[in-house]
Amino acid sequence: MSTSEYTKVYSGNFVIVTRLKSELENTGIIPIIKDEGESQRLAGYGSMNQGFQEVFVHNDELEKAVAIVERVKGEMEA
Repeated sequence: MSTSEYTKVYSGNFVIVTRLKSELENTGIIPIIKDEGESQRLAGYGSMNQGFQEVFVHNDELEKAVAIVERVKGEMEA
């Protein structure tokens, strides 16, 4: 994944990431979810960051995605 094409908009637990993914997809944004803990587990290594994921979106959709992330984070914190 080239850093020039995609930007990380959120990192945190998989529950919030799942909600973000759903909200982004509902608006036509296809996020990329990176889960190094799961990748390490599947490769047979132990992992200290189980359930920690990162959400990336294409730079063309960044402004719209950031607004959605902020809204969802606000709702989850309330």
